[in-house]
Amino acid sequence: MKGQVINTINNILKVNTENNEIFLCRIKGKQMTQLQGEYNPLAVGDFVEFDKTNENEGMILSRLDRKNCFQRFNTKKNCNQTVVANMDLIGCVCSSANPPFRPRFVDRVLVCSKNIEVIIILNKCDLKHSDFEEERIKLYETLGYKLFRISCETGAGIKELENYFIGKHVALVGQSGVGKSTLINDLTGETGQRVGEISEKYNRGKHTTNFSQMLFLSNYIIVDTPGVREFIPPHDDPHEIAKGFVEFSLPSKKCAYEGCLHDGEKDCEVKRLVQTGEIDKDRYESYLGLIHSIQNKTPTWTRNYNAKKNY
Repeated sequence: MKGQVINTINNILKVNTENNEIFLCRIKGKQMTQLQGEYNPLAVGDFVEFDKTNENEGMILSRLDRKNCFQRFNTKKNCNQTVVANMDLIGCVCSSANPPFRPRFVDRVLVCSKNIEVIIILNKCDLKHSDFEEERIKLYETLGYKLFRISCETGAGIKELENYFIGKHVALVGQSGVGKSTLINDLTGETGQRVGEISEKYNRGKHTTNFSQMLFLSNYIIVDTPGVREFIPPHDDPHEIAKGFVEFSLPSKKCAYEGCLHDGEKDCEVKRLVQTGEIDKDRYESYLGLIHSIQNKTPTWTRNYNAKKNY
């Protein structure tokens, strides 16, 4: 039988078939982890083949090819972790205030999204933020990213956002406290997602969603993902990081060295445009932080071995 993973908790995967039959499944053996070398060989959104073992249970045999995925590096297990797969859209949920807008988090989401369109959902727009923060927010629109300004408190912008979701599989990702669970409650018309408070000491949210879950609405599908403080990119090749910085694409062709990392090389066009102000300096520094985080990782073969060992 074939189906799609809609929920994963404690190595139990809930799989939905084409006939909308739900099966609770386990993975047969360890071969999938050994082949993939990841923290989790399966994630919400993955399509799988499985054997039916009784009326509502099954054993997963294989994972079908992914068209895309959203991954992060799991520092605890020292290997890559897939958060969600086979999505049409990633909605990066941020807040304009309380907690403040954090562009470096947005940059990490862009880098972690492999072959998926990313939109920025700016919640709490009923709250005031500084002109400086507004400039940082508008930068992403200038770069071509679709940005929706909403308020879960007043309802502003929710309908426009929902219209954009129609016909799509959408995964919502965001830091704790930005209002992601509240947004999902507004979209579903239910109160199933727990809503957390903001830590006054750190001006950050507290975790309320502990696992990814697919939610079926009338004309689109949402995946709610756990709130995190930050995403560390999963890539092993630092050159992959630049794909999340669209403003580097054309200038990089004029760099003196093929494969330039824009990190101290001579005659680097990207660095020159940063110095002239044509490329945003803060975005460039965000990029440098990301490629350095890649370079400081342990070797791939070591992480793959640990992934198998920890499974």
